[in-house]
Amino acid sequence: MSRPDWRGFRLYAITAENNHPGKSVVEVMEQALIGGAEIVQLRNKTGAREEVLEQAKALRILTRKYNVPFIINDYPDIVLETDADGVHLGQEDMPIADARALLGPDRIIGISTHNLQQAIKAERDGADYIGVGPVFPTDTKPGRAAVTTSYVTEAARHITIPFVAIGGITLGNVDSVLAAGARRICAVSAIVGDADPAGVCRAFLEKLEAAVRELAPVQKMERKTLIINGRKERSSAGTVEELIAQLGQQNKKLVIELNGTIVQRALWAETELQSGASIELVHFVGGG
Repeated sequence: MSRPDWRGFRLYAITAENNHPGKSVVEVMEQALIGGAEIVQLRNKTGAREEVLEQAKALRILTRKYNVPFIINDYPDIVLETDADGVHLGQEDMPIADARALLGPDRIIGISTHNLQQAIKAERDGADYIGVGPVFPTDTKPGRAAVTTSYVTEAARHITIPFVAIGGITLGNVDSVLAAGARRICAVSAIVGDADPAGVCRAFLEKLEAAVRELAPVQKMERKTLIINGRKERSSAGTVEELIAQLGQQNKKLVIELNGTIVQRALWAETELQSGASIELVHFVGGG
């Protein structure tokens, strides 16, 4: 069976059964779909596998009715059993390569990220999309510090695969997330915890459409080819400092050579990188 085209999605809805007592997951998610949600994820962190499987079967039927991609959090085996469209992973879950080997090339693999280094790694490892968050404090991620809209801006600037902003996003604060560069939004309690999920989804989509029309887009820096320690790499880094941050090496003791000339650390932030530049990173290892 052909799978729905998903890459143009704007609004991603996730289940949260504790936000709607007395209403079934299917009933609430159907209202979200009526309102225009474009991807549905089943997220059940407390139920037994049998419960997750039954919910997945019901949501698979529902999402096929609306021709919307269906993602399951944490259970790649249930993805296969129910023919869901993909899996969403956390940073502590199985590696992307293992999920890809299990699910094959055509299913969607998403992963939560909390900083730019994790995002870049996810893109290199073959993720189809990433979650960027939690942007604001949220009960969905207790104990997880908010990444704020600054990480949204970093993702908009440096990441080329689709990213979706998530975490504590409501109709009251989504404008700041869109202004930071997000063009895809995920909401949980703001949608499923509302008495009118369909109306909330419509309102989110109106704000997303307005952002495309009216807000100045965050310009993605042109990706260039660099030779890093003898290997060709594609990077959006504009300076040596940005490149070191993208590579996750900012806390290491390094000497940097750019086109054969050593660049002093104090000059990293102002030393620009041009396409075709050759960079050598030399690590110092302490000892005595």
